[in-house]
Amino acid sequence: MSQYDQQLLALRQQIDGLDQQIEQLINDRAKAAQQVAEVKTQASAETGEDLVFYRPEREAQVLSRIMERNTGPLSNEDMAKLFRQIMSACLALEQPLTVAYLGPEGTFTQQAVIKHFGQWARTKPMAAIDEVFREVEAGAVHYGVVPVENSTEGVVNHTLDSFLNTNLHICGEVELRIHHHLMIGSNTRANKISRIYSHQQSFAQCRKWLDLNYPNAERVPVASNAEAAKMVQSEWNSAAIAGYMAAELYDLTLIHERIEDRPDNSTRFLIISRTPVPPSGRDKSSIIVQLRNEPGALYHLLKPFAEHQVDMTRLETRPSPNGSWAYVFFIDFAGHFNDEHVQACMADVRKFAVAVQELGSYPKAVL
Repeated sequence: MSQYDQQLLALRQQIDGLDQQIEQLINDRAKAAQQVAEVKTQASAETGEDLVFYRPEREAQVLSRIMERNTGPLSNEDMAKLFRQIMSACLALEQPLTVAYLGPEGTFTQQAVIKHFGQWARTKPMAAIDEVFREVEAGAVHYGVVPVENSTEGVVNHTLDSFLNTNLHICGEVELRIHHHLMIGSNTRANKISRIYSHQQSFAQCRKWLDLNYPNAERVPVASNAEAAKMVQSEWNSAAIAGYMAAELYDLTLIHERIEDRPDNSTRFLIISRTPVPPSGRDKSSIIVQLRNEPGALYHLLKPFAEHQVDMTRLETRPSPNGSWAYVFFIDFAGHFNDEHVQACMADVRKFAVAVQELGSYPKAVL
């Protein structure tokens, strides 16, 4: 045996020993999670309080600490992703989570579900955003995931409008880098594409690339990228724009990868639930405000945020369901409703607003 063979053997034996330690520690963590479930169940039986296994604020704190103390060579994000899956498996021992999302299978929203809840969450595809809201409201699922804005195309109006008629809470957010790929089925040759299917927003996000590479191909909008991928499975001379998950699910071949016009193209998703979330220490809040239609209304809305040093991160306007030419404002800002300066700001906003709806305070996206 050469010197190099001896070195490799020693390193492999070291890795085998580390693997054994890691395996034992993961199982020890799983046992501790089971004990947590037993304590929570006993406490719920004695106090009558609702039994809650998944704590978004606790999970965000754990992942943040993992990233802070990571020393490499794995990146902070890769380390957090590994622990995300460990935590998902351990939580499934306490209570498997059921999560509704905007389907069908293979959409970017499903990718957001897996990124936030891990592989052990049970996913339930829904045909429309308002159906996701109804599933959560009815208690048929624990949580729902819906898209709210894209860095290129702006807000998802259906999601904002759904918040106008619900008592659900936002309990988390997911930021997902969106990569679009052109894919074909077994019946199509790459040089014979005459028709391309995708969601309208995906066409908009890939418009320049399509104009340059497939200027004569018909662009057919469909309800989702996953539906587009499913359609081209058996069609001739057609292609779809979708993500990796859809390509794997429907057994398609990628012929062009990352065709989005902007490499930083990202979509933000919201997690909705029936219960509010306590502070995590690094939170964001969302509200809906209805104002009187009068001069200076927007100034009076913005003034309390400046006076109380509350960082507003987003402001969107939507038509009010209560009358023609009336509008409501969707606002995101840093902080939690329990924070004193946020409470003072909200008190001043309410003095001038017709109505204020608190959608929720929730941990900022960690991954």
